[in-house]
Amino acid sequence: MKPHAFFAATAVAALAAACSPQGGNEVVDKAQDTVSAPVGQTSAAVMGAHMTSAYVPAAAMGDMYEIQAADIALQRGSRADVKALAKMIKSDHTAASAALKTLAPTAAPDVALPTDLDQRRKGLLDNLRTASAADFDKVYIDQQVAAHQEAVTLQRGFSDNGDAPSLAEHARTVLPKIEAHLQKAQEIQKAIAG
Repeated sequence: MKPHAFFAATAVAALAAACSPQGGNEVVDKAQDTVSAPVGQTSAAVMGAHMTSAYVPAAAMGDMYEIQAADIALQRGSRADVKALAKMIKSDHTAASAALKTLAPTAAPDVALPTDLDQRRKGLLDNLRTASAADFDKVYIDQQVAAHQEAVTLQRGFSDNGDAPSLAEHARTVLPKIEAHLQKAQEIQKAIAG
C-alpha cells in the first residue's frame, strides 16, 4: 500500500470509529472492520517486520486482541467450530503473550509492552460486542481472518531479524500456530458463506 493510501485508510478508520464510539451501527461497524485489515497489514509489513521497537508492541497488542476477542466469541458464538477456534486461539495467544513478556525485558529493554489495546482494536472488539446474534459468528470469523493475516505478516517478517535473535526465534515459534488459526478461520469463513 502506498503511503498516501495508508493515511487515507487510517483516516477512514478513524472517521468510522468517531461516528460510532459505542458501536451498534452495522454499516459503520462493517466499514471499520473492513478498513482495519489493510491498515493493520501495512503496519505489520512496513514497521513491525523490521523494527524491534515496533514488533514487540504489535505482537503484544495482537495477542491481547486475540484473547479478548476469543473471550467474546466463547460467550456469544453459536457455531461449535467458531467456539472451538476461539478456545484454541485463546490458549495459543495466552502462551505466546506469556513467552513475549518473558523475552521482551532482556531482548528489548527500551521497549514498553502495551497494557491496553489501541483504538483500532478496541473498535473491533466493540463491533463484536454489538454484532447481532445472527451475524456474530461471521463478524468474528471475518475479523479473525484479517487479524491472523496481519499476524502472519508480522511474525514471518520479523523471524529473520538478526538484531533481536531471541525475539526472531519467538516469531518463528509462534508462526505455525498463527498460520493454523488462519487456515481454520478461512475454512469456517467459507462454510459460513455457504
